[in-house]
Amino acid sequence: MTWSISILYSLAVMFFLWGLYNLLGYRSQKREWKQKVQKWNPEEKRKSVISVVGDRFDHSTTAKPLQGKLQNANIKLLPSEYIGVHLLGFLMLFVMLFNFFKVPMNISILLTPVILVAVHYLLFYIRKNKYEERFNNQLADICRLLGNSARSGLTINQGIDIVAREVPSPAGDEFKRIANELKLGVPLEIALRSVQKQNSSREFQLFIATILIQKKTGGNLANTLETMSQTLEDRKILNQTIKTMTSEQRYISLIVPVLPIFILLMMNNIMEGFTDNLWTGPGLVILFFFICGIILSFLLIRKITTIKV
Repeated sequence: MTWSISILYSLAVMFFLWGLYNLLGYRSQKREWKQKVQKWNPEEKRKSVISVVGDRFDHSTTAKPLQGKLQNANIKLLPSEYIGVHLLGFLMLFVMLFNFFKVPMNISILLTPVILVAVHYLLFYIRKNKYEERFNNQLADICRLLGNSARSGLTINQGIDIVAREVPSPAGDEFKRIANELKLGVPLEIALRSVQKQNSSREFQLFIATILIQKKTGGNLANTLETMSQTLEDRKILNQTIKTMTSEQRYISLIVPVLPIFILLMMNNIMEGFTDNLWTGPGLVILFFFICGIILSFLLIRKITTIKV
C-alpha cells in the first residue's frame, strides 16, 4: 500500500512539472505571436486633443522656421513642445512676480511676455550655431573613419555608410541621409551639398572640397583624410582651450544682467512699494537707461569673449 502511494505521488509530481512546463511554453509562444501580430498590424494608440493639435502644428509650414532655429541651437524639442514650455513659463513667471515679488498685477501681465520674448532671443543668441559646433567636433572622427576605410580598399560610398552606422548624432543622422541618397543613385556631390543647408561652416566646406577633389583627380585619399583629421583635432583642442579660458567671463555676462534685477525684485518683496517710483515719468526714464545698460554690458562681454580661430 505504501509503495503504491509513493508511485502515485511521484506521478502526480511528474504531471505537475510537465503541465507547468507546457504552460510556460504556451505563454512564451503567445507572447511571441503577440509581438509578431503587433509588428505586422500595429494598433494606433489613442492620442489626446493636445497631441493631435501639436502634431498638426509641427508638420505645418508655420513651424518650419522655429524648427530650423531649434535644430541650429541643438535644442531637442519639437516646435509645439517649445511653445508649450513658454506657456508654462508664462504662468509660473506671472505667479512668481505677482505673489512672491509683490509686483502689481497689471505690471506683471505686461512684464511677463516681455521677459519671455527676451529669454527667447537670448536663448537662440547664446546657443547660436551649436548644431554646427557639435557637427564640426565629430569631423575629425569622420575623417579618420573614412581614411581607414579608404586604406582598407573600400570606396567613398562604402566609407560613408560605415560613418552613418558608427558616428552618433548629429553627424550620424546627416550621414545616414547621405548614405540613403547614394543608395538611391544620387550623385555624391549633390548628396554632400544638401547637407550644407544645415552646416555651412568652413570646416565642413573644406571637408566636402577635399572629398570631391580627391574623387575627381585621384590621389592618396587616406593620407589626405588623416592629415585633415589631425588638423581638425588640433582646432578642436584649441577651441576647447579658449572656451575654458573665457568661461568665467561668459558666466559673468549672464550674472551681470540678472543680479541687479533680482536684487530690485527682492527689495520690493522686503519693502512693499519699493518699485512704485519706477512707474512714474522720471522712473521710466531711469528704467529705460538701466535696461539699455544691462543689454549693452551683456553684448560687450559676449563680444570680447567670442574668439574665432
